[in-house]
Amino acid sequence: VQLQASGGGSVQPGGSLRLSCSASRRTSATTMAWFRQAPGKEREFVAAAFRWSSSIHYAESVKGRFTISRDNAKNTLYVQMNSLKQEDTAVYYCAADTSLILSRVREPSAYDYWGQGTLVTVSS
Repeated sequence: VQLQASGGGSVQPGGSLRLSCSASRRTSATTMAWFRQAPGKEREFVAAAFRWSSSIHYAESVKGRFTISRDNAKNTLYVQMNSLKQEDTAVYYCAADTSLILSRVREPSAYDYWGQGTLVTVSS
């Protein structure tokens, strides 16, 4: 699966952005997720939509502010990011895997496919 992330940019604190991740093939049977990596930090889990849209998962740091969704007809994953904070500044990556088990949904190493990343900068 090839993944293409887009939608990053610069925004002031409190602002919103929507990231998109287009996949090269059908995604309904694929677990898809967003991760992010800030300078000097490890890649961290943001949100995931388990395959067959059976469950949604969020990091505590984004719960209530970010909303992950998927359009299987368009093979596209989204994340709507509201009330952005400076600490949300990072390169955001989409990831996918067809056989990941639910207990590993937050682990970067569990995903076989990665997009190229899109930069989100939150600054006043």
